[in-house]
Amino acid sequence: MSEISTGKLWGIGLGPGDPELVTVKAARLITAADVVAFHSARHGRSISRGIAEPYLRAGQIEEHLVYPVTTETTDHPGGYQGAIDEFYEQAAARLAVHLAAGRSVALLAAGDPLFYSSYMHMHRRLADRFEAEIVPGITSVSAASAALGTPLVEGEQVLTVLPGTMPVEELTRRLRDTDAAAIMKLGRTYPGVRQSLSDAGRLDDAYYVERASSTRERVLAAADVDEADVPYFAITLVPGPTPTTPIVARDRAASAAEPPAEPVTPGEVVVVGLGPGDTAWTTPEVTAALAEATDLVGYTTYIDRVPARAGQRRHASDNKVESERAAMALDLAKRGARVAVVSSGDPGVFAMAAAVLEVSAEPQFAQVPVRVLPGLTAANAVASRVGAPLGHDYAMISLSDRLKPWDVVAQRLSAVAAADMAIAVYNPASSQRRWQVGAMRDVLLAHRAPETPVVLGRDVGGPTESVRVITLGELDPDEVDMRTLLIIGSSTTAAFQTSEGTRVFTSRRYGTTV
Repeated sequence: MSEISTGKLWGIGLGPGDPELVTVKAARLITAADVVAFHSARHGRSISRGIAEPYLRAGQIEEHLVYPVTTETTDHPGGYQGAIDEFYEQAAARLAVHLAAGRSVALLAAGDPLFYSSYMHMHRRLADRFEAEIVPGITSVSAASAALGTPLVEGEQVLTVLPGTMPVEELTRRLRDTDAAAIMKLGRTYPGVRQSLSDAGRLDDAYYVERASSTRERVLAAADVDEADVPYFAITLVPGPTPTTPIVARDRAASAAEPPAEPVTPGEVVVVGLGPGDTAWTTPEVTAALAEATDLVGYTTYIDRVPARAGQRRHASDNKVESERAAMALDLAKRGARVAVVSSGDPGVFAMAAAVLEVSAEPQFAQVPVRVLPGLTAANAVASRVGAPLGHDYAMISLSDRLKPWDVVAQRLSAVAAADMAIAVYNPASSQRRWQVGAMRDVLLAHRAPETPVVLGRDVGGPTESVRVITLGELDPDEVDMRTLLIIGSSTTAAFQTSEGTRVFTSRRYGTTV
């Protein structure tokens, strides 16, 4: 019987980088887990997943948690900390869905899960609701010490672990007061770290280890490091005992006697539309592209609609990181993968095609082929349920003001209404956006009669489908959510009753009414 219990969260320490330094227990649990979750920055390349890859098995669900920011600025109203806190809440919610459904989740953490790791943020948010267990890993401090080949402390000596983000004065004081030190979180902090080492009189005894235990490991005297070329995954050590053997600078990557790598032939990115909900509405062309893909990239809700296939990697993310998803898909394809970027409906209608094409215009992706495969739109699906309300000229407008200001939305609504066109309204409301539907109704009533037919289609093609025909004057914002699509008729849109319910059409002969 598998050791992994139903609905259990495992915090898996992977060690410092070498897959052979993953513990036997961690390797076994990674293979057994229903869901494997891991973090990465916006570029999409996850160090943790790379370490764990030898232990993954075909058919596992992968949850790719993409940080909205790392060290860069953000326009989030709460600043950097607000953006990160919101990300952790959303990431925890994604994992909670799996845990509540009885799936075991292995959340990967480089090094040790409770040592400067993102895992602790998930543990705080989930361990009070679900069973959780932590599998420790070898820390980067231990790996860096092994790379130096000299003891860090002996006897009664004290080792102090310090973050490089500390103010220079405080870091200097602590370095003066300790026997041995390990300084983490380098990267752009290294100039200040070197200044602190110098001010504390410890620079000549300090060593720099980059990417310890990996094939890119580097060891240098701390004073000899080019501060413009220091990654986050580096560490500075000040051993307590005087080294009894010479510590020799070395660079594994530069000294590796390997032949030059063969040029990678790019794969491709195919942006596909699944249709609104019913699998019968997914085209055979899209189904074939999904079957041929080595990697799927998309919003979690849409990825979950695609049946799992052995060996196919799934990179699911939040619905607010379109550009980051596009860049990840293109980067995977640049390295040879066949990537399907998954959208609902049609990928060219308020979906991923535009995001992928926009990022693909960057010179680094010039050799990556991009194809777009159409899908049935939500507007056409909703229209079909009541007849032909989009039978004449019509416009598609997203009511979301997340990517464009509300003034622009209102201006377009007014212009289309004045032009007497039917309107398919996407993204009308969400849990945070509640007032826009009422504001839209008021804009349209300046140009349309209160009796104008309005179609409310919710989850069309899905298990909770509902379709109603009301009038513009009756439109209640409280009856509309993100899964609803609205069709607002023109002056020539007519509704009439049949034995099968209300039918709606907009005649192709302008001015024709019933």
